[in-house]
This record gives sequence, structure tokens and C-alpha cells, in this order.
Amino acid sequence: MALRLSTPWRPLTAEAVAPLQAQLGVYEIADAEGRVLFIGFAGGRSLFGLRGLLQEEIAKARPEAAQFRVEVNQQYWSRQHELLMAHQADHGALPRDNAAGELRPNVLGRLSPA
Repeated sequence: MALRLSTPWRPLTAEAVAPLQAQLGVYEIADAEGRVLFIGFAGGRSLFGLRGLLQEEIAKARPEAAQFRVEVNQQYWSRQHELLMAHQADHGALPRDNAAGELRPNVLGRLSPA
């Protein structure tokens, strides 16, 4: 498994989300240029897993949100933190919509230089 998500981007539409199964895992929401706006996870308390959370993302109607990608992963909480740390290492900050949430950069660990 790569540190960063490598699955292809899909349009954030009801038609693209509908085939997803109710599985645990992580997801990224990005704008049309591929800039990640949010990194989230579908955990044990997520109604209908990845599909349900992405349907909620569509309902939020973030104007910039245009695409998504997912990774099915049973270790969703630690995987989300890995993705957040990688984003922070690459861009110097958390994704815009994660930075406003309960996670702060000082709560996450730091990736070691390669």
C-alpha cells in the first residue's frame, strides 16, 4: 500500500457514488484541479460506510468539491492520520476543510524525511 492514495479520481456525483458498497475506509474530496479539500473516513458508526458519507458530501454542496477517491481499509482512523500527515508534509498544511475541524497539525505526528 502506498502512503498516498493512488486510486483514480471520480466525479462527485450521485451516479458515481451509488455503486460503492457500505464499507469502512478513507476518502478524499478534491476540487476540479485535484487539490484536496478534505480527507475523511467511514468508520464503524458511519451509516452505509463510504457510500453513505459520500452521499452526505454531495448533500453538503461544497461549491468547489468536484471529485473523490476512496480506499477500503479496516484501519480507517490511523489511515486517515497517515493521509493527513502526508498532505501536511507535501503542502505545509492540512486540507482546508480538515484544518477547521478537531484535528490540529500539532496533534498529528510528522513524517520522517525520505
